[in-house]
Amino acid sequence: MAAVPSVSYSMTVRLELDGQGSAVSSLTRAVESVGGVVSALDVAGSGHDRIRIDVTCAARDTDHAREIVEALQGVEGVTVHKVSDRTFLLHLGGKIEMRSKVPLRNRDDLSMAYTPGVARVCQAIAQNKDDARRLTIKRNSVAVVSDGSAVLGLGNIGPEAAMPVMEGKAALFKRFADIDAWPICLDTQDVDEIVRTVQLLAPTFGGINLEDISAPRCFEVEARLRELVDIPVFHDDQHGTAIVVLAALKNALRVVGKDIADVRIAMSGAGAAGTAILKLLLHAGAENVVVCDVHGAIHANRGDGDPNLAWIAEHTNKDNYSGDLAGAVQGADVFVGVSAPNLLGGDDIAGMADDAIIFALANPVPEIDPDVAQLHAAVVATGRSDYPNQINNVLVFPGMFRGLLDAQSRTVETDMMAAAADALAGTVSDEELGPHYIVPSVFHADVAQSVAAAVRDAALRGGRS
Repeated sequence: MAAVPSVSYSMTVRLELDGQGSAVSSLTRAVESVGGVVSALDVAGSGHDRIRIDVTCAARDTDHAREIVEALQGVEGVTVHKVSDRTFLLHLGGKIEMRSKVPLRNRDDLSMAYTPGVARVCQAIAQNKDDARRLTIKRNSVAVVSDGSAVLGLGNIGPEAAMPVMEGKAALFKRFADIDAWPICLDTQDVDEIVRTVQLLAPTFGGINLEDISAPRCFEVEARLRELVDIPVFHDDQHGTAIVVLAALKNALRVVGKDIADVRIAMSGAGAAGTAILKLLLHAGAENVVVCDVHGAIHANRGDGDPNLAWIAEHTNKDNYSGDLAGAVQGADVFVGVSAPNLLGGDDIAGMADDAIIFALANPVPEIDPDVAQLHAAVVATGRSDYPNQINNVLVFPGMFRGLLDAQSRTVETDMMAAAADALAGTVSDEELGPHYIVPSVFHADVAQSVAAAVRDAALRGGRS
């Protein structure tokens, strides 16, 4: 797949040039000549015979950005003064901040917000700890917890390097669900230490969002915390992905007129996301699934010592298929990949059932080139923002936690996740639904509210609050 210019590598180049009309157009030509995309030309200042211009443009990567700057420097009469990476500028000083919700204008305000008036509120909570859910930030706060061991596609980069991602997550919580989220990056990758630290922090928060913790440790961290704390614990890499996949698959099946109980599903990836997707698909009624990892199909006779792989073998692959991924997709109705790039080719997809559905979610390079997949499949989804049908967790986690907090839920259950998937799928109307629109935009006005309402109702029905 050829990379295309992206706002992720957007920069602004401040330069001076001769104040002639033709000189300005030469800047655009210079950028475009090396494959860049100009998004803005702003006059920052001018004199009698010189003009200062800010050229904002998108590049493919860092090397390409340098190439664009060199092309601008090569324009006759141009002097480059400053190059600003817009993404780095956006992160200066961090992306989030804390603000007081109450005015502190005079002595009376201080007396109620702090001492002595605050003591009455403290005593009320001491007598009934549940009052913290309505009288403190616990009512509307989530801890976004990571150890930096599995960050995006970057791998084990540590807690400091993970902070920009966790800050971004917190910003999304606020933007889409008005939840106050706090990034907490832990300087340990020891399961016991992570569990104990989060347990000690839990009284402050209404929910825990585990993020970018590598498998298989993430399974144990989540399972142990759910037993130890009385607030919902949600591993977004697992369950957020699973919910969006189920919602998208429900709509994709509507497009092709098939039922989840009847289709044959081939999956690639048995890590955190793959396992969570599998469990939610089975809960939703999928009956014929084969899961492959780097060693091929997972089956009962493979002798895997990993308990997670043993569980997969027990609940899938009823025909005990023992071949590779290419064989598993032959005749399959659905492919779901959460694994590695370039595992399949056009011939593999051509051998699937009619009206095949492809979810190639490895990011940034999918298991199969989406352009190739679209030649053979009826519906194609990826994890990328530059193709239709992006499987993006931001469609779920803000509304999911909004519903959990509103219900004052103490846990997360599979029926709540299934309800979230149903609500997300339902935001795409029959009139909107089509091969290139099976999930809504992340900016769709109804997404977070619909998911929140469904999760809240499911939690209250189940008596989880």
